[in-house]
Amino acid sequence: MDWLSIKEFFKDTIKYFLIVIVFLFVAIYVIGLQQVVGPSMSPNLENNDILILDKISYKFKQIKRGDIVSLYYADTKYLIKRVIGLPGERVEFHNNNLYINNELIEENYLQNVVTEDFALDELGYATIPSDMYLVLGDNRENSLDSRDPEVGLVKKDDIIGKVRLRIWPLNKIKIVK
Repeated sequence: MDWLSIKEFFKDTIKYFLIVIVFLFVAIYVIGLQQVVGPSMSPNLENNDILILDKISYKFKQIKRGDIVSLYYADTKYLIKRVIGLPGERVEFHNNNLYINNELIEENYLQNVVTEDFALDELGYATIPSDMYLVLGDNRENSLDSRDPEVGLVKKDDIIGKVRLRIWPLNKIKIVK
């Protein structure tokens, strides 16, 4: 082997190594894949749907009401839920209507969903503390979410990322809103 071919070999190796490092960085810190488990987000997301998460935007932008997020739950489990209540807000459900700070909020993403009466004080809060969020499934009658003390309000640090795209099943690929 001559010196020129050794130099080319190392140059190519470093180039491929850098590509792998960039790919790993993106896969770990920028995007992620998440599978929907169970019917709690039906009909907007179904059991076994595969989703692409945006893991970085919440580092620069605020979490908004209506965002669908992935969050840590227990040691090895994750949940997909919709953000309903933001820090500093008082949240209540009366007669199947959402009230934030006593103002009626339309939930256009729901279809024929019944939400039992609920008030934030049932979790021991008058308002949602800073850096915490109230999250619910779209299938309110069959969802483990913030209404259950086991989940409760979710810390911002427990939110992995925003759901951006459904990629499976292939016939239902769409941007998630």
